[in-house]
Amino acid sequence: MVVPALVRYGLVVVLVGVVLPAAVVMCGEMGLTMKLERAFPTSHGVPLNQLRERDRFRHGRFLQQSGVVDFSVEGTYDPFLVGLYFTQVLLGSPPKEFYVQIDTGSDVLWVGCKSCNGCPTSSGLQIQLQFFDPSSSPTAQQISCSDQKCALGVQSSDASCSNGNQCSYTFQYGDGSGTSGYYVSDLMHFNTIVGNSVTTNSSASVVFGCSTSQTGDLTKSDRAVDGIFGFGQQSLSVISQLASQGVTPNAFSHCLKGGNGGGGILVLGEAIEPNIVYTPLVPSQPHYNLNLESIAVNGQSLPIDQSVFQTSNTRGTIVDSGTTLAYLAEEAYDPFVNAINQFVLQSVRALVSSGNQCYLVTSSVSETFPPVTLNFAGGASMVLNPQDYLLQQNSINGAAVWCIGFQKIQGQGLTILGDLVLKDKIVVYDLAGQRIGWANYDCSKSVNVSATTSTGKSEFVNAGQIGNNSSSRNDLHMQAVITTLISLLYISVFGKFSFL
Repeated sequence: MVVPALVRYGLVVVLVGVVLPAAVVMCGEMGLTMKLERAFPTSHGVPLNQLRERDRFRHGRFLQQSGVVDFSVEGTYDPFLVGLYFTQVLLGSPPKEFYVQIDTGSDVLWVGCKSCNGCPTSSGLQIQLQFFDPSSSPTAQQISCSDQKCALGVQSSDASCSNGNQCSYTFQYGDGSGTSGYYVSDLMHFNTIVGNSVTTNSSASVVFGCSTSQTGDLTKSDRAVDGIFGFGQQSLSVISQLASQGVTPNAFSHCLKGGNGGGGILVLGEAIEPNIVYTPLVPSQPHYNLNLESIAVNGQSLPIDQSVFQTSNTRGTIVDSGTTLAYLAEEAYDPFVNAINQFVLQSVRALVSSGNQCYLVTSSVSETFPPVTLNFAGGASMVLNPQDYLLQQNSINGAAVWCIGFQKIQGQGLTILGDLVLKDKIVVYDLAGQRIGWANYDCSKSVNVSATTSTGKSEFVNAGQIGNNSSSRNDLHMQAVITTLISLLYISVFGKFSFL
């Protein structure tokens, strides 16, 4: 296993650890970087009903009274069943490696702790699980109820103070599984290289959860990891903590490469490309809600009342990279499928397979199927190519079977944009500006990342093909001009495991 390292030339810091078909061009503030693995393959042939079932488990964790889907502030989903990506973080003194799932639908970073009741000790993901021991880390401190960070966590329902003076948490999932523990603060470490060969450690103090109990499916080892890394907006999220310390910008971006190879980049910083368009985040929402206004197929707007997409207790549009497929409110799904059918009626044979609208295709789907446009508030549009809303399933007599990957949410007004539509795009979560942006992009190419330096300027560095060899480090050194830390997460595919 290669331990990721940050490379610093002058004050430039970039992760190295694995050679990947991606490059990063950065303009700078500060941040941290981790290698990211994918627990679920995205290759074609995986039955849609299995993908839908996986998403059902994820979304079922958020079912509240009256059947309304409402993603809770605690980020209560079942990581055993629904995690798409996981990464390593280095915590404590001396630093220990912990594998944690990446989740844009929750806020808190938590890991299993020593003497945890029910925590798995092995993983089917072929990773070595660890337990955090606060008593063995001299830099660890328990968070008390009088700590301001605990008070902020209580306000966002991420923390409670019912157990004496100990700041604690309990996340309970809909199937009866759950985790509980208490909060500690300790150092999150980054391995850095200064100049051409000298190594050093950078670190920042963060508050995270120390899990002392896990129940239900969290106790199973099939896809067990050490914990969860929440990328939500609340005060106890690591990205909020690091931004408040000036360690990273208050923004992150990802570019997930489609196709069987997968891969991509997740950056703690704001990706900058000339074609990125932005739409405002819906205010006062615990997760990433957008105002979707209309849908067009081949440039023709669909007959959908705009109120279908408006955010309320029962409606809204959520961006969730942890969801595999994409989901439309019932009133939008039928017009969408009907429009696709009408466009391809003369070119393909339509069929229904396991409740999914599918097609027998003998030519290129890019030439046969129409583009789809999602129109958002502020004039931002997301153009979907056919591969962004279709999934290849199998073949019949030499004809490929392609099915619509969008699913209908029966009786609910929620629209969820998952990995299906987010892939092959730069997606920027600008939390400081309270907006989300995107652009279609080849995620194997360089990505421009912007952040503000200590002098108030956005400067430029080309990180090139990042690897472990000295030549790539020298190339990076020659091009380095930024004066602060930048953050990248490199995503590689972990495709040996079947879907649930």
